[in-house]
Amino acid sequence: MITRRQFIAIGAYLLTVPLDAISQQPNKLWRIGFLSPFPSNNDVQFEEFKPRLRELGHVEGKTITIDYVSAEGKYERLPALAAELVRRKVDIILAAGGTPSATAAKDATRTIPIVFVGVADPVGQQLVTNLARPGGNVTGMSSQQRETAVKYLALLKEIDPGAKRIAVLSNPSNSSLPSVIREMQKAAKTLQLEMSVVNAATPGDFERAFAEIAKIRPAGVAIVTDTLFNSQAARLATLAAKYQLATMGGTSATPDNGGLMSYGANRPDLIRRATILVDKILKGAKPGDLPVEQPTKIELVINLKTAKALGITVPQSILLRADKVIE
Repeated sequence: MITRRQFIAIGAYLLTVPLDAISQQPNKLWRIGFLSPFPSNNDVQFEEFKPRLRELGHVEGKTITIDYVSAEGKYERLPALAAELVRRKVDIILAAGGTPSATAAKDATRTIPIVFVGVADPVGQQLVTNLARPGGNVTGMSSQQRETAVKYLALLKEIDPGAKRIAVLSNPSNSSLPSVIREMQKAAKTLQLEMSVVNAATPGDFERAFAEIAKIRPAGVAIVTDTLFNSQAARLATLAAKYQLATMGGTSATPDNGGLMSYGANRPDLIRRATILVDKILKGAKPGDLPVEQPTKIELVINLKTAKALGITVPQSILLRADKVIE
């Protein structure tokens, strides 16, 4: 029988123990679902996710298991994969690769916590009701693509003040991109640029899309951030070189693979910070109480080899602002 003094002592002890430690259930093997739209043989985000988990003290096979599912670049597979993770009774879902994954996860469950990565407009896409207090079972990392995509056009105009036309390569299967395109159209009007949107939903569409863009004779091609385009960055760069087109994207995959430049959120940083949100939820935090976070690392990357091949002189004013220059 517990005496009054023992009861008080136990109560005092519990008041000193963090709620996280109580809720974490040290003997539980947490099951994390990783929902990826990327091809599994080129999933940079998953490769960033695993070491960050280890840094936070999670050991695969001892404290966590990871159920990795990939749509292999096909958005239409995401809803079924999200439903499969729910059937496996995962404790949390990390929805990588932006809006399509996040939407599929949210449609699959209203109870399992979800952390998304790289969504352009979380409120507009109705993933959360408020950035500061998301509510429900969803939180994550925004990409701020609507803001950074507008910068593509300003950078183009700075490189070529006489530019009259710009082409935009978009994926009609990505539901987050129409709002991005609308912001770019507003910016184009302000910059007195004629903007043409060309769609490509599969790798098989790329050759046709670039041939169509070449007929427009734009000063540059803005490749909006999209899972398909990121995973096929080398192919897009090859086509751009074939048609002598300057390309700019939202991730460093564009210039790293031979495009002209990129401006946007640092993707490895987004996944690392999303992993911290996963850790907090596993320790007892509610996703609806964790604010949706904005990128802290926005990078400008320029490929001077490509600029030289295209006969483009990048102004010193831009080079001085670049976070990385490929020479």
